[in-house]
Amino acid sequence: MIFTRRAAAVAAASLAVCASLTACDGDTVPDALPDTVPDTVPNAAPERLRAVVQERYDFDPTSFTQGLEVDQDGSLLVGTGQEGESRIYRRSLDGAESQSVDLDPELFGEGITRVGDALWQLTWQDNTAIRRDASTLEETGRVSYEGEGWGLCNRGEELIFSDGSAELRRMDPDSLEERERFRVTSDGAPVTGLNELECVGDDIYANVFTTTDIVRIDANSGEVTALIDASALPNHASPDPNNVLNGIAHLPGTDEFLLAGKRWPDLYRVTFEPADGQSG
Repeated sequence: MIFTRRAAAVAAASLAVCASLTACDGDTVPDALPDTVPDTVPNAAPERLRAVVQERYDFDPTSFTQGLEVDQDGSLLVGTGQEGESRIYRRSLDGAESQSVDLDPELFGEGITRVGDALWQLTWQDNTAIRRDASTLEETGRVSYEGEGWGLCNRGEELIFSDGSAELRRMDPDSLEERERFRVTSDGAPVTGLNELECVGDDIYANVFTTTDIVRIDANSGEVTALIDASALPNHASPDPNNVLNGIAHLPGTDEFLLAGKRWPDLYRVTFEPADGQSG
């Protein structure tokens, strides 16, 4: 995704969903509940968390990272963007790259996720998803979808698909056919700019485009349950408005995640911990 072509679509995100996590305490106060529904309980305010770096790894500063996933064998799968530069590759945490497959030069790669023996890779404005063999990364088919493709993650019986709006789509994991859409909200306000995704149980983690914020979303209700400030992660990428935080992958069996960025030379293993002054 290119900032200069998408900025207009997400310009209101910081006002709508507190994109700066340090500047929105108490900004949205729910109206009093009507007397006719005295048993209704308002949604709890989202947790306020921060990303705490546990370890840093070398990463590829040429990778315009769009998708990041830990595979079943512990290797990393990375999908990258930009026309003429997009690819998908496999590497270890220590930086050894073992596989790499280029996309057609006219395609702009986006989010990825594994489904059994297959792997799906989205494209930005090409309305095309590529199905791949999860072992070889070779293409095995293509399907079409409506609108833009941004992020993708696997919940088992469904895939979750983002297109940069405040809506997420539920997709069939085998055919990538759309089943339904649901809106993501925080204190009743729509959360726009939902980008790279990671599914963990009933939670969906999403990067908020152009920011250092991550939201944790209830996959059933669409409600944001946590606002995660990742601004403490050093961004050592070359100066460019496109080189923002992007890429989130859960480390199975732990409470840790890997976070990356577009053309970032660093990959961070992090935990999400209570923000200062908040109990766990």
